[in-house]
Amino acid sequence: MERAYFVSDLHLTDAEQPRARLFSSFLDSLAGGSKASHLFLLGDIFDLWVADHRYFVDKYQAIVERIIRLRDEGVEIHFFEGNHDLHLAPYWAAKLGIIVHGGPSYVNIAGRVVRLEHGDQMDPGDQGYRFLRWFLRTPLIRFLACRSPGSLIAGIGERASSASRKYNSQANAIAETEAVQIIRSHALRAYRQRPFDVIVSGHVHVRDDCEMEEGVSRFRCINLGTWLDAPCYLRIDDSGVDLVELSPAETGPATQPRDRAEQAL
Repeated sequence: MERAYFVSDLHLTDAEQPRARLFSSFLDSLAGGSKASHLFLLGDIFDLWVADHRYFVDKYQAIVERIIRLRDEGVEIHFFEGNHDLHLAPYWAAKLGIIVHGGPSYVNIAGRVVRLEHGDQMDPGDQGYRFLRWFLRTPLIRFLACRSPGSLIAGIGERASSASRKYNSQANAIAETEAVQIIRSHALRAYRQRPFDVIVSGHVHVRDDCEMEEGVSRFRCINLGTWLDAPCYLRIDDSGVDLVELSPAETGPATQPRDRAEQAL
């Protein structure tokens, strides 16, 4: 049976903070059996991760170990680049075998067509952020990001993260009702381009879950919000589509991961 899990916008700053421990417990809860068939990381999992620098691998080793464990148990893992985790392919794809996406993608889960994206291109009027997004993905910046020392990238990246927050999306700085309108307007435009049953995004730090109509068709629009406010995950399986609040009591205590990050390089 297919059972997929989706999370977004954790903004982890280290592996020991409460959100990171909760995420570790969540990953542990998916391990040890056939409970999960897919795990989708929809961007900004880390407050900063760039390329394959040892600085980030070491900093988040406890998280990486758990993701490796799920991969080895046969869980298909997808990582969508956000505006805080960039140029992921050199490590997550090339070294770990995780499927990396640089933009929106469509998958079929439990008989449903699902459109997935980080969500940082939802607002066509946010020209400041769109320029920043383009600039950070130019070949020159990609080359420098992959070749420069990790400590230098970390220092520059902290400044870039601050700039990204400033230009993140106008929806993050406006009223919740306006942010919801941006999310839903984008979903409708995307549906008209290519129909789907469910669209799942993050980036805009407002959680929203609604049924939408286009003509005689209906689809579900879900924005996961952020773990900075209220951690949650989405689950899609044969029984339905469920948005679930995440709590330490639900996942149980985190276990110690195996030391396998080095083996995966």
